[in-house]
Amino acid sequence: MPDASDTPQGPRHIAIIMDGNGRWATMRGRPRLFGHHAGAKRVREVVEACPDLGVEYLTIFAFSTENWKRTQVEVAGLMSLFRRYISKETRALKERNVKVRFIGDRVRLDAKLIALMDELEALTADCTGTNLTIALNYGGRDEVARATRRLAQDVAAGKLDPDTVDEETLPRYLDTHVLPDPDLVIRTSGEARISNFLLWQSAYAEYEFVDTLWPDFTGEELTRLVNRFGKRDRRFGAVKP
Repeated sequence: MPDASDTPQGPRHIAIIMDGNGRWATMRGRPRLFGHHAGAKRVREVVEACPDLGVEYLTIFAFSTENWKRTQVEVAGLMSLFRRYISKETRALKERNVKVRFIGDRVRLDAKLIALMDELEALTADCTGTNLTIALNYGGRDEVARATRRLAQDVAAGKLDPDTVDEETLPRYLDTHVLPDPDLVIRTSGEARISNFLLWQSAYAEYEFVDTLWPDFTGEELTRLVNRFGKRDRRFGAVKP
């Protein structure tokens, strides 16, 4: 558990549930995919705002394990959008010194998309600026289940003593094992739920549920939320003297 006395004033790691693309498009009489394209463009502004705010890590929820339940047209359109986004943004991300990682289960993703993901991770592996993590086909429960399976396999293989397993053990098997836990989780669009996002990692995160639809979310609004975060009293279950 983090030590409250060692916690910096600003959030080191922000995670965002980017919600509201479909509603944004519907309000304008356009198809839902129009909103997803607008939302993809918004990612760049938010990523660019991070260094000046002292945010080292940004994790964005792009596609959940539950999103496969959407119409085939929308799912296919989103997969096409992800491929185009990666192809289009690779050079810009590299030039801005952004290190990109993907989390989630890649089994259901098509080979071309996986290849683009691998290529982007490899090209930005040495970048030392903002750490951008994209959750694609990600679900918190699915992640914990996969991590537990790997942990159980190591126990069965004699690589891990079950008596030594504690709350510090499981995180080493999570998709986010190289990342610090998020300090601040933001959800746009006015919905006040976490939708199976970073369940283990967000145990002590601060939450902000904002009414703004994701395509309208700006760097200025992110700055306002970061400033508000700095005024919060984070005790992590302890009581300050």
